[in-house]
Amino acid sequence: MQKRVCIIGAGPSGITALKNLKDKNLEVVCYDRNSEVGGNWIFSEDESHSSVFETTHIISSKTLSQYEDYTFDDFDKTVADYPSHDELRRYFQAYAKHFELYPFIEFETLVKDCIRKGDNQWHITILQNGKQREEIFTDLVVCNGHHSVPRMPQYPGDFTGDFIHSHSYKKAAPFTDQRVLVIGGGNSACDVAVETSRVSKKTSISWRRGYRIIPKFFFGLPSDIVGARSSWLPIKIRSWLNDRLLNILLGKNKLYGLQEVKTKFGQTHPTINDELLYKIRHGKVHPKVDIEKLDGNTVYFKDGTKEGIDVIIACTGYILKHSFFDESFINYSDGPVPLYLKMFHPEYHDVFFVGMFQPLGCIWPGSELQSKIVANYLTGEWKLPSNIKSLCEKEITNPHYKQINTPRHTITVDYHAFRKALLKQLPKNWKSKEPKPISKSA
Repeated sequence: MQKRVCIIGAGPSGITALKNLKDKNLEVVCYDRNSEVGGNWIFSEDESHSSVFETTHIISSKTLSQYEDYTFDDFDKTVADYPSHDELRRYFQAYAKHFELYPFIEFETLVKDCIRKGDNQWHITILQNGKQREEIFTDLVVCNGHHSVPRMPQYPGDFTGDFIHSHSYKKAAPFTDQRVLVIGGGNSACDVAVETSRVSKKTSISWRRGYRIIPKFFFGLPSDIVGARSSWLPIKIRSWLNDRLLNILLGKNKLYGLQEVKTKFGQTHPTINDELLYKIRHGKVHPKVDIEKLDGNTVYFKDGTKEGIDVIIACTGYILKHSFFDESFINYSDGPVPLYLKMFHPEYHDVFFVGMFQPLGCIWPGSELQSKIVANYLTGEWKLPSNIKSLCEKEITNPHYKQINTPRHTITVDYHAFRKALLKQLPKNWKSKEPKPISKSA
């Protein structure tokens, strides 16, 4: 059967999927709702897509955040250790240009429905230029990311100020002279707290539990580079060493007025931030515990304190959602995600998920390897294991980290262990740095 493959999304995972399928001379079409490649790394004040903040820099170093087929040195050797969103946007667009991907991408196209009507028969409904049409493909590669549907917290009472999700936050300026409360202890929450504290009347940050704050540099090196030097150790030993190192260099959370961490390293996502602790000790960000209730412009906390607040910014993550699938068909919004190598479905062998994992590190280096495996599978150069159902179950019951049971922690992997598992499926000469000639387009 002649393959015709649909890719949803032209973000960091989508473009590497497109590049690697194109390398195998497969007929492929990529749909993206934006007008350029880059996904959420295209900064925009428009809330139509989840874009980064005005001041966002990546939280992993460039060394561990690059495609092997097109490194940052191939792009621009002057890129910072922690690239800005604009440097990353230009990097992704240079990647797409270098590998001649643009003829295969249809921009400003919304994928509305994906209906599987049998093996290798996908009916894809798209909305393009105000007109709806259906296209038929043999295979589907899902690369739409997992930061599109905001997860909003619920509290007793009513709040009369502004209550928004970080999805709607783009820059600090609109919060000038306001009393701001940020909910959350992840990377977005700490970034929002730091940035709003520069202009707000007062910024507080509410945590429901203790979070690890990891600085971006240890001993003059990016912290993930330091961590990579112990990647040969078993995960449990490596995690113990990382905890000891953090306690030595930063001290306990209680020194900063923050709740203590009660989980082992890896049981929750660590937060990479150099400024939060500095801002707290300089009186610019004020730590608070979890919220008890809301009443007008007053927020009551579980330690008995209260604050007058003008705006609440909930940095509480996103729901893992694929709105183009019927929920009775595929729904990973709640509960485990049973996919082999975080991409192969146990029953449907013509749908693949690329980039739908959350490493303690960067996503798209893993997406690049996943894409190469998918490409080899579609050309018959790699075979799906016959016991895929048991392998999917094994990944759920034996994760790299025994994380706490929350929706945020269903797709976590260890960067180094996951990379090793993917590389086992690829030949030694898996890198492909030269663009292949365009021979086919839809």
